[in-house]
Amino acid sequence: MTVTVASAQYPITEHKSLDHWRLHTEQWVAKAARQNAEILLFPEYGSMELVSLFSDEIRADIRWQVRELDSLKNDFCETFISLARKYQVTIVAPSFPVLESDKIYNRAYVFSAKSLVGYQDKFFMTRFENEEWGIHSAPKQLTVFEADWGSFGIQICYDVEFPIGSQCLCEAGASLILSPSCTETIRGATRVHIGARARALENQCYTVVSQTINNALWSPAVDINFGFGAFYTTPDKSLPEQGIISVSKAQEEGWLIETLDLDKIQQVRADGQVFNFKDFQRISTGFETEEISILKAKI
Repeated sequence: MTVTVASAQYPITEHKSLDHWRLHTEQWVAKAARQNAEILLFPEYGSMELVSLFSDEIRADIRWQVRELDSLKNDFCETFISLARKYQVTIVAPSFPVLESDKIYNRAYVFSAKSLVGYQDKFFMTRFENEEWGIHSAPKQLTVFEADWGSFGIQICYDVEFPIGSQCLCEAGASLILSPSCTETIRGATRVHIGARARALENQCYTVVSQTINNALWSPAVDINFGFGAFYTTPDKSLPEQGIISVSKAQEEGWLIETLDLDKIQQVRADGQVFNFKDFQRISTGFETEEISILKAKI
């Protein structure tokens, strides 16, 4: 089975109105759909461009704007529900800071042609998220999204730099890990890409990175962005020798699109040159005080 995935190199854009943002978002979705993409991966914190609709006072206060975004959550979700239905695609929307029980979590919603099908919250917080934004580490729940072609999971940015989430997701049936990301520097972007490549090797799976790019100097939260899109896999039989399927040019706006053959993942897991996935399952990893739960969501 195959699936065509689109990874966004996405600039944080200033908008004049909610309708302007909706039009901008639809243009991005339509462009990927015209290229036969079935899954559209937007980057972490791409939703922060909605802060451009707020007053200068709110824009200047990072913690205030993060909480104020909750007032736009329904509009945000309804827009992506509509676009997923209209273009008959699955969309991993730009991650959104959600407010629940007075805590803020970094959440990636997933929308299919049917509607909202689930979400993945981020486990590991960077120092900036924790110290400056007030974002909390989420309850340890992972979601495996199941489609006709196979299953995928999501590891948001810093999460993909740790083995635990991807290992649990792949043990639960995923053969594709999507990593939406937002980084300021070459070092930050590099850490995410190294993590994605490591996860592809350990789990003999595909990994896809989407990142924010360029500057949004009107926003103190996401003012500087450096990134690029990429598709990785394990370097094994019938797959690229270096494990690199494709990498786009850094800081260049647009979609990177690839068709992935999931049968190749099952083949190398069953009869690869090495058995990374099988052997990695012999290693027990976990959180000291929290158990991870797994949900399964039908696309």
